[in-house]
Amino acid sequence: MASPSSSSSSGFQNSRKPVGFIANAIKRKDSFIQLFAMAGILLLSMRSLGQKYRLHDLQEDNYALRDEHEALTERMKNIKRSLLDEAALDSTGLLASRLRVLFGSEEH
Repeated sequence: MASPSSSSSSGFQNSRKPVGFIANAIKRKDSFIQLFAMAGILLLSMRSLGQKYRLHDLQEDNYALRDEHEALTERMKNIKRSLLDEAALDSTGLLASRLRVLFGSEEH
């Protein structure tokens, strides 16, 4: 009697063959299409989020560069003004006129 029960159990195991990936994909193609669509949307969302943060960082860099440019422009004006003021103290006026030609201004 042990023999029929073991033959029926082994027959039951052999009839249950594992389904391959391709066969399973064909069988449930709607689910696979949804999975790939959702994965694509997720990847696009992640890329968009990365670009959003990169854009934010670039805007911050732009503001910092503008502030630095304004500070450097103001510093150049101060240096130019102090050079012209010191040159104006020269009794001959030669240095002041030369600086005005170099700077391209007729301030003093």
